[in-house]
Amino acid sequence: MIDLAGVVRGVGQFYGLLIIAYVLMSWLPMNGATVQDVYRVLASLVEPYLGLFRRFIPPMGGMDFSPIIAIILLNFLVGWLASLLH
Repeated sequence: MIDLAGVVRGVGQFYGLLIIAYVLMSWLPMNGATVQDVYRVLASLVEPYLGLFRRFIPPMGGMDFSPIIAIILLNFLVGWLASLLH
């Protein structure tokens, strides 16, 4: 039998890692087509979710804190949904 709670946790952790990879790549210079392609793919996967938070959380001192809040909320929602499924 499939452990749906485990699947939800795994997908949530993977999406959180995609957000972290996207943020880290935004700090790097985009030298090369492959790096730009990976960055664009990550942006297409992560930006719709991060955009929800960027509407309400403005950058402070040049720092964008919306990914941190997005990951915290993602972890909370994944944990809550996993506990419902368990």
